[in-house]
Amino acid sequence: MRYSILFVIFCFNLSIGIFDADAQIFPKIIKKNNASQTSTASQERKNIELRGFDQESYLRTLSSVTDSIIFENNVNLGRVRSIISEDQNIMVWAPTNQLVKVSEQIQIDSIWVTAFEYYSSWDSNKIDIYNFDPKTFKDTVNIQLYDEFFGYNWKMPLETTPVTSPYGYRWRRWHYGTDLDLNTGDPVYSGFDGIVRVKSYDRYGYGYYVVIRHKNGLETLYGHLSKQLVDVGQEVKAGDIIGKGGNTGRSSGSHLHYELRYRGLAFDAEKVYDFPEYKILGQNYLITPDLFGNIVQARTNAYHKVKKGETLGSIASKYGVSLSALTRLNGISTRAILRIGQNIRVR
Repeated sequence: MRYSILFVIFCFNLSIGIFDADAQIFPKIIKKNNASQTSTASQERKNIELRGFDQESYLRTLSSVTDSIIFENNVNLGRVRSIISEDQNIMVWAPTNQLVKVSEQIQIDSIWVTAFEYYSSWDSNKIDIYNFDPKTFKDTVNIQLYDEFFGYNWKMPLETTPVTSPYGYRWRRWHYGTDLDLNTGDPVYSGFDGIVRVKSYDRYGYGYYVVIRHKNGLETLYGHLSKQLVDVGQEVKAGDIIGKGGNTGRSSGSHLHYELRYRGLAFDAEKVYDFPEYKILGQNYLITPDLFGNIVQARTNAYHKVKKGETLGSIASKYGVSLSALTRLNGISTRAILRIGQNIRVR
């Protein structure tokens, strides 16, 4: 009897050991707190926005107070729009929520769509990238500078705009901008809505400068800045501060060098603005072949006779050619000493 009881106790203990051994095969399941999970998930999703886009509803509720400017009746929002895809003569300002990469691998969270075919080019290192020959330009292009109804505005580049030096030929070279007086540190404003294409420094010319590409088909250049407050790819509205005025580069005093450019070529900004009266001359401006007559004339001359005080740099600027092209055409170096009366080939 005693042996039977001991046998039963032995079997019972053995069974407990077996069950314990079997239990160790499976990991314990710990139930996590739902509140903790929700908090962690919300932290992970902080910078992620997931939302649907109802195209029909968007078009129905479109109004002048939205962030869109539509210049055509039928808009295919399903087509991806970016700064490097466009329709000629159509301006659309509509959200795409797309991340655009341009040639320099600069990422732009852009809702900006260009208006003209030549703006499919993009380069943040050079001012003139369009290879536009004004001699072959025979058209008349109507540029809509602004449209207040659609919230598409304009702004003078400074709070006051006294002209100190106009566009034109001066000091044996061509001056492609309009110089406006300012004090160093004064705010400089974007003239129209657009996107920053160039932010750079030119020691022997513009100093610190910014080039902005605008929806209306023009570009503006702001030179001799003391500080640049925008970055390449940044979208700006008319009146946004893009820099501080200064005296950097080739400058004899604090001022803003302001240029209007069409397809890379500068023209007289006083054909668009009345600077003394602090106003724009009209809502539209016609680009005609006559606008670039001085550039055509300069480029037609194959040779230039050197005058007293001229340098290779000043000659290159006068004829709108690069210094490297000038030295290559004449088989000389940039250190060559020019003689008065010497003929320099410019094209």
